[in-house]
Amino acid sequence: MGVRLAAVLAALAATAVLGGPGRALAAGGRAAVLFTIRDPRITESSGLAASLRHPGVLYTHNDSGDAPRVFALGPDGRVLATLTFGGAHARDWEAMAAGRDTAGQPALFLGDIGDNLHGAWPTVSVYRVTEPATLGDATLPATRYRFRYADGARDAEALLVDPRTNRLYVASKEPGGGGLYQAPATLRTDRVNLLRRIASVPPTITDGAFSPDGRTFVLRDYLEAHAYAAPGKQLASFELPLQLQGESITYASDGRAVLAGSEGAGSEVWRVPLPAAVAEAATPASRAPTPPGPVPPAAGAPSPRGRDAMLLLVAVGVAALLAGVARRRR
Repeated sequence: MGVRLAAVLAALAATAVLGGPGRALAAGGRAAVLFTIRDPRITESSGLAASLRHPGVLYTHNDSGDAPRVFALGPDGRVLATLTFGGAHARDWEAMAAGRDTAGQPALFLGDIGDNLHGAWPTVSVYRVTEPATLGDATLPATRYRFRYADGARDAEALLVDPRTNRLYVASKEPGGGGLYQAPATLRTDRVNLLRRIASVPPTITDGAFSPDGRTFVLRDYLEAHAYAAPGKQLASFELPLQLQGESITYASDGRAVLAGSEGAGSEVWRVPLPAAVAEAATPASRAPTPPGPVPPAAGAPSPRGRDAMLLLVAVGVAALLAGVARRRR
């Protein structure tokens, strides 16, 4: 009985921390599940990008170990098409972003930029394909760009494309804080392109994205999103829904919210409204202002996330105690 009760308590604690249905610790507490990815082929959704050609369509891809392909998701999370990157190699695909090709047509950029060995790969790659005019399973010719970091190889999971200039940026993933790296204004396919560090970023960044108009960008870690008006000019940080392994983020097409995803089978994509400070910077004056969120807790008051952490510690402690009692009774 003790062991069974311990297991139940542990499950309840996990539910409290990871978030059950309709539960979100996010900006203003107004986050909501947009859809759930149920396709059995998508088990490690590691990137998100909103289509520039097909309204309401989101693209995602798996982490390492899958074919070089992306999935086009409809508003209900169902797969509308699978696009294979012809001639590409999926070593450690970690991020994607929407941008333009050399003719100015909507395109998808896919970042093969992961390096779990932290320095094993002297160069990394980004692949680009032009978005098809109609959605259907297809193999598209991919253009490959190779990169190296000016200050040495590193792990990264965030790829961003500025919609104003089509310039690429990469944010490294480092426990003590990483860097934001800028690619050349014009990319070359016949040589390795140099990534230069232009700003510092928080620790453990797992993805990032520019707003549709390029006025702001966000970087996410496993718990929060950090919004910037420019490299090194942070606007605010705000909580994201607690997810199993949150590794993807993009802006909603209206620019008023971010969409956050996670690895894992049956993962949810959440719509998280931007905090007022970020929405004001990201939203042109012609648009209606974002309604203010609830008053934040007073200084020193425990946050909802803090209370969940306390609940987890208490539940795990009780579970361990009961498990020990059960063993002694045997």
